[in-house]
Amino acid sequence: MAYEHGKKYRAAAAQIDPEKLYSVQEAADLLKSTAYTKFDSTIEIHMRLGIDPRHADQIVRGTAVLPHGTGKKIRILVFTQGEGERIAREAGADFVGSDDLIKQIEGGWVDFDIAVASADMMGKVGRLGKILGRRGLMPSPKSGTIVQQVGDLPRVIDEVRRGKVEFRNDKTGLIHIGVGKISFEQKQIIENVLALIDAINKAKPSGSKGTYVRSITVTSTMGPGISLEVAPALAASANMGA
Repeated sequence: MAYEHGKKYRAAAAQIDPEKLYSVQEAADLLKSTAYTKFDSTIEIHMRLGIDPRHADQIVRGTAVLPHGTGKKIRILVFTQGEGERIAREAGADFVGSDDLIKQIEGGWVDFDIAVASADMMGKVGRLGKILGRRGLMPSPKSGTIVQQVGDLPRVIDEVRRGKVEFRNDKTGLIHIGVGKISFEQKQIIENVLALIDAINKAKPSGSKGTYVRSITVTSTMGPGISLEVAPALAASANMGA
């Protein structure tokens, strides 16, 4: 039996022309008018890329700093020691430590959203790979969450706090990621969407041939998808990131 959407979804979907491609500005308006949940919905972006994820030289992975954050309070844990502990605490990290934190995590505690580590700690943190890896919490060079010098901790903590997000394609060549909340102002939604599009466009892998970004869709939690005009969105994102 085919799934039937509820009345609220159908009313929201009726505002969107499924054959039309919208500008980012139009989509931001529609996101506002079609969101119907009682909670503060997450705005998501879905990008279909012209890649073959089976090949290592076509994997898309990177980070983006959203100008207005994700709308979610981020709990930051920092693995460091010595002077690094003082620096991380003064920079606003929520949890700071070394062997003590590792022991807590080995005992099952994972009540944080992002883990950052100074490079000198990775020999010990590495043994947490099975626990943190499957939750996407393991510090890594590619996500920029391992710092070589403890003096870099304030910068990394600030980026994460302000809305640094990590993206990676799935096995079908799609990227799905949250870019804010429906309570954001239209300008904030537009700027976050464009910042992410720009970061993903710049992360084009060497092995990708032909059209790289094939489609871009934005939606709110449980809401209908809104398809964007790809070329204008890429141009606008490049101009913003220039």
